[in-house]
Amino acid sequence: MHCKPGSAGKFLIVDNSSIKKFYSFLKFRRNFLRYSFRKARSYEIVLFWLKSILTRSQFLILSGILVGITCGLAGVLLKSLVHYIHYVITYKVHFEQQLLFYGLFPFLGIVITTLVVIFFFNGQDRKGIPAILYEIAQNSSVVSSVKMYSQIVQSAITVGLGGSAGLESPIAVTGSAIGSNFARTYKLEYRERTLLLAAGATAGIASAFNAPIAGVMFAFEILLTGVVFSDFIPLVVAGVCGSLVSKILLQENVLFQFSTRNPFDYHNIPFYLVLGVLCGLYARYFVVISREIDQFFHRLKMTRIRKAMLGGAILSVLCVLYPPLFGEGYDTIKAIINGQMQEVIANSFFRFIGNREWVVLVFVTIVCLLKAFSASITIFSGGNGGNFAPSLFAGGLLGYAFALLSLQLGFIQAPVSNLVIVGMAGVMAGVLYAPLTAIFLIAESTSGYDLFIPLMIVSVMSFLIVKWFSSVSPDLQKLAEQGKIFTREHDRNLLSLLHVLDLIDKDVQVIQADAGPHELVELVRSGRRNMISVIDDKSKLLGIISLDDIRPLFFSPQAEQMLDIEALMKPPVAVISDFDSVVTVIRKFDETGAWNLPVIKATGEFLGFISKSAILNSYRQLLRAHSS
Repeated sequence: MHCKPGSAGKFLIVDNSSIKKFYSFLKFRRNFLRYSFRKARSYEIVLFWLKSILTRSQFLILSGILVGITCGLAGVLLKSLVHYIHYVITYKVHFEQQLLFYGLFPFLGIVITTLVVIFFFNGQDRKGIPAILYEIAQNSSVVSSVKMYSQIVQSAITVGLGGSAGLESPIAVTGSAIGSNFARTYKLEYRERTLLLAAGATAGIASAFNAPIAGVMFAFEILLTGVVFSDFIPLVVAGVCGSLVSKILLQENVLFQFSTRNPFDYHNIPFYLVLGVLCGLYARYFVVISREIDQFFHRLKMTRIRKAMLGGAILSVLCVLYPPLFGEGYDTIKAIINGQMQEVIANSFFRFIGNREWVVLVFVTIVCLLKAFSASITIFSGGNGGNFAPSLFAGGLLGYAFALLSLQLGFIQAPVSNLVIVGMAGVMAGVLYAPLTAIFLIAESTSGYDLFIPLMIVSVMSFLIVKWFSSVSPDLQKLAEQGKIFTREHDRNLLSLLHVLDLIDKDVQVIQADAGPHELVELVRSGRRNMISVIDDKSKLLGIISLDDIRPLFFSPQAEQMLDIEALMKPPVAVISDFDSVVTVIRKFDETGAWNLPVIKATGEFLGFISKSAILNSYRQLLRAHSS
C-alpha cells in the first residue's frame, strides 16, 4: 500500500504484515479496554492478546492444551478423593466395621447428594451424557458454568461414600462445561465452542483411564454424533494433556490399569465369539433394567429426599450382602485378574460357605446380575454417577463367570484373564453404544494391543446385538425421538435446530365468517396474498379461501350472490401446532403436497402460515453455517 507523506513528494511503503500487526493491536486494545472495565484477570488479557495475533487453528490448539490440562486436573482431584475414601474403608478397618460402613455410607451418599442438589444447586440435577448432548443440539453448546464444579462435588459424595456408579461420566460433563465456558469467555463461535466442549470431555476421559485415544473416540462416537468436523487436532492435544496430567499426578493403583493377561491364540476365537453374544445380551439386560428403575423412581409419588432414602436403603442392603457392589468396583476386577478371588469372597458372607469353584461361580454371577440394579438405583434415586464403571465391572465379572463355566465343562484352555479383559470391552460397547471407545479404552488401559482381534470381535458383536433391539441407546431414545439431540441423520439434526415459532409468517389476510361479499371483494382488491383465512370472533381458524378458487366468480353477473364465505371456504388439508417439531412439519408437507399450512395454538387460535420455502431458506442458511 502507498501513501503520500505530505509535500515531500515521496511514497511510504507499508507491507501487509504491518497492516495485520496494526489491526491485531487494535483488536487487543479493544478487548483490553473491555476487560479493564470488568476487572479481568491478567491471564484472560494475555489470552485475548494471543487470540488477536494467532490464527484460528493456532488458537484452537492452544485452547485444547489449556482445556486439557484443566480437565485433567479436575479428573485427578475427583479420582484421588474417591480413591482415598475407598482405601480407608477397604484396607484400614476390620470386617465387622466394613459391614457397618457398607450399610451406612451408600445410604448417606445418596441422601447427602440429594440435599446438596436441592440446597446448593437449586434443584438442578440434570446429569450425564444426555444432558451434554442436549446442550450441543438445543443450546448452541453452552453449558452452565455451575457444572464445572457441581458434578465433581456430587459424584465425589455419591461414589466416594459407596454409590455403585462410575466417576467417568461426571468427569466428562465437568470437562465439557470447562471447554464450553472457556470458549464463551473468549467469544468463540458455535463450531469452536462445540469443539472445545468435546475436547474437555476427551481430556476428562483420558485422565480417568490414562487413555487419550479412547477419549478422542468417545468424543467422536458419542458427543459429536451428527456434527461435521474437520478440526480434530485440539481433541488429540486435549486428550494427551489430560492423560499426561493423570499419569504424572496419580499413582498407578488409582488408575484403571491392568497388566496380567495371556498371549492371544487364534485357537481361542470360539470363546470370544460366545462371549460376544453373552456381552450383547447382558448389555441389553443392563439398559432395560436401567430404564425400568428410572421409570420406577419417576412414578413414585414421593419427595426427592424420600426417594433418596429409599434408594440409599436398598443400595446399602445390597452392598452389605455383596461388598463388590460398593463403589466403582475396579479393585474387584484387579483382584480377579491377579488371581485373588479368595480375598473378594473373604469380604462377604460367602466366606462361610467356602471357596469351592461352584460357590465362586454363583457369587460372581449374582454380583454381575445385581450390578445393573445397584448402578441404576444409585443414579436414579438421587445420586450422581455414570455407567462407564458399572459396565466395565459387569463385563469383567461376566467374562470371569464364562471362563469359570468353561473350565468346569472341561475346556481347560480357556484364557481366563483375557476373557475378563475382553468382557469389559464387550459390555461397555453394548451399554454405551460405543464399540470404538471400548476397544481403545481396554487396549490402552491394559497395554493389550495384541488383543485387538478379540476386542473387536466381542465389542462389535455386542454392539450389533443391542442395535438389533434398539437402533438408538435407550438412554437417548426419548430425546432422539423428540428431536432434541443430534443423531447420525444429518438432515434431521439441522432441522431440529429450527423452531416453528420462528418460521411463522404472521402477515396474513383474515376475514370473519359472518362478513359480507363486499368485504371479501375489498380484501381481495387490497390484498397481496393468495389465501384468506376465515376465523370466528375468538380468532379460531374455520377454513381457508383460495384466491384461485374465487377469481372466476368475479366475472360472473351473479358475483355478489355467489361470494358466500361459508360456502367458499375449505378446511385446511393439515394444520401445524405451535409445539410441533420442524421434522413433523416437513412430514405434513410431504404427506399433503401443500406449499403453505396454517399454524394454530393448542387453544385453536390462528397464528399464521408456514411455507415450505421458509423452511428451505432457513435450512440452507444452517447448512452453510455448519459446512463452513
